[in-house]
Amino acid sequence: MRLTKLKLKNFRGYKEETIIDIDNLTVIVGKNDIGKSTILEALDIFFNDGKGVIKIDKDDINKTALADGDKDIYITGIFSDLPENIIIDSVNETTFGAEYLLNRDGNLEIIKKYSNAGTAKVFIKANHPTNPNCADLLLKKITEYRRIVLQHNIECENQTVNAILRNAIWNHFLDDLQIQEIEIDTSKEDAKNIWDKIQNYLPLYSLFQSDRKNSDNDSEVQDPLKEAVKQILADGEISNILNDVAERVARKLNDVSNSTLEKLKEMNPEVASTLSPIIPASSALKWSDVFKSVSITGDENIPINKRGSGIKRLILLNFFRAEAERRMKAGNSSSIIYAIEEPETSQHTDHQKLLIKAIKELSQAENTQVLLTTHSSTIVKGLDFNHLRLITKIENGDKIIEDIVPNELPYPSLNEINFIAFRDLTEEYHNELYGYIEAEGLLADYKNGRPTLNYTKIYRGGRTGIEQIVLTEFIRHQIHHPENTHNTKFTFENLEDSVNQMRQFIIDSRQI
Repeated sequence: MRLTKLKLKNFRGYKEETIIDIDNLTVIVGKNDIGKSTILEALDIFFNDGKGVIKIDKDDINKTALADGDKDIYITGIFSDLPENIIIDSVNETTFGAEYLLNRDGNLEIIKKYSNAGTAKVFIKANHPTNPNCADLLLKKITEYRRIVLQHNIECENQTVNAILRNAIWNHFLDDLQIQEIEIDTSKEDAKNIWDKIQNYLPLYSLFQSDRKNSDNDSEVQDPLKEAVKQILADGEISNILNDVAERVARKLNDVSNSTLEKLKEMNPEVASTLSPIIPASSALKWSDVFKSVSITGDENIPINKRGSGIKRLILLNFFRAEAERRMKAGNSSSIIYAIEEPETSQHTDHQKLLIKAIKELSQAENTQVLLTTHSSTIVKGLDFNHLRLITKIENGDKIIEDIVPNELPYPSLNEINFIAFRDLTEEYHNELYGYIEAEGLLADYKNGRPTLNYTKIYRGGRTGIEQIVLTEFIRHQIHHPENTHNTKFTFENLEDSVNQMRQFIIDSRQI
């Protein structure tokens, strides 16, 4: 199962519904404090229900919405590549399509509504029958199914299986299902049991935050072995083994308790009749707690969260390198989403290059997605253009998240993305803009009417002379002829001014 879209509404800085397209590798860029980390943290809340890294609270309600009296936060996940068969009640297989649980695009859309930042109320948005004779079947009990079958004289091969009963009823009204896209409230009656089963098919979600905190409790966020435990325990083979162990222990406990109660009956039947053993079901056991002390430590047993930021991220880097290799070989069936905030933190440029290479490989493994936020131009330049999502703020304060498309240049430019997202201004980007204007035959138009500067040029034989050239040429000459020291070196402000002039010229020339 793959996450394809995330929708946010009234969550922190996202007041209006904002849609983020998610791919196998999605990298979110933008200026500081614009809402990049918010996206990763919203997904942690969505997938882990407060048991992950982030817990929702009232400060997460958008302040403008709150002032308007709207206290409802919405976090929505849309999923594709769904399993062929699912079990949502008892042990009988069905499909999302057969249960009319897919939206108009054929995807699974799950809406979580947090009223006043409280417990989530879960809805499934789906093209669903609304004919009163066969509506709300997912909210009904088996006795109600049988009543409908009897009332309408519906043929049903097996009236002991919920899925078969629902299918028989819907097939009977197939010509008049009155399909509409509605929101199915999974908190109602039997639908709650169905949601409990559906969420088992969702991807695991692991969030690795940047080192902004320094408390002992944060070790679980930064230690990759903690996340490995979750993945291992989700493996079907391991899960079956653990369930078998739990059932064997339960049988032994029942034998012991029954023997004890039999002996008690001989001495005091009245007391014995009031007692019974309570043994938790295998599904209720928290196997992860058994391995909660796993960690990577040094020679002196210093835990990872006590090490320096650089060491922690270096270990994390190599976890992803190893995980990419492991998942590529294993062909994992369980879906997982790795979310990594600012992977470049405390890392040398060479390590950043290795990290992005490992992350790209990891995202190519089966059933694996990776989300990143970054401030690093090195990271961005190691990506493909389609990996990037740019967050910008429009005039009314709302945010838009866009796939990166050509802006001032008529072709994808990672230099331009770094300039827009991070104000990362480089001589390379200046050359790129100048080269485009020159290649389009627009250089004379660009220079026409612009103020000029004195530039001392070196001719053959060492003779020098003064030329009048525009700022952009003044900078370009210095970039390409650093050996000429007869001129005052251009400043960062000069470089920024020239880049902005060229960007605006290209915009204006394309609108003519």
